[in-house]
Amino acid sequence: MSDNGHFEIPKDVRSAAEASFDQARKAFESFLGSAQQTAQTWAGSGEAARANAKDITAKAISYAEKNVQASLTYAQQLVHASDLGEVMRLHSEYVQAQMKTLAEQASEIGQAVTRAALDSTKPR
Repeated sequence: MSDNGHFEIPKDVRSAAEASFDQARKAFESFLGSAQQTAQTWAGSGEAARANAKDITAKAISYAEKNVQASLTYAQQLVHASDLGEVMRLHSEYVQAQMKTLAEQASEIGQAVTRAALDSTKPR
């Protein structure tokens, strides 16, 4: 607590947290690049099955990227929060946004899996 009664994160802790966020963001971007290369490699075999698998994989990778980016942004915002009220507001906004996002993502993945299952049962 500061002299004015506000919650404060020490500057050295804030700097260390920012460096950790930057490092985590870079590591995730590297991981994402590798995952995308792997998905492209898999996409080379069995027409309809490959197309569906590629679509689902691309969606999953995209969702993972968006969710990690949202989490990192949220964490970075927390580091810069000036008081407990702001921390609580940021947390509430983050949780609400992620609940909506995850519901949309689950629905889209479910639709893609259903399409893939229907395509796989079609006579050739």
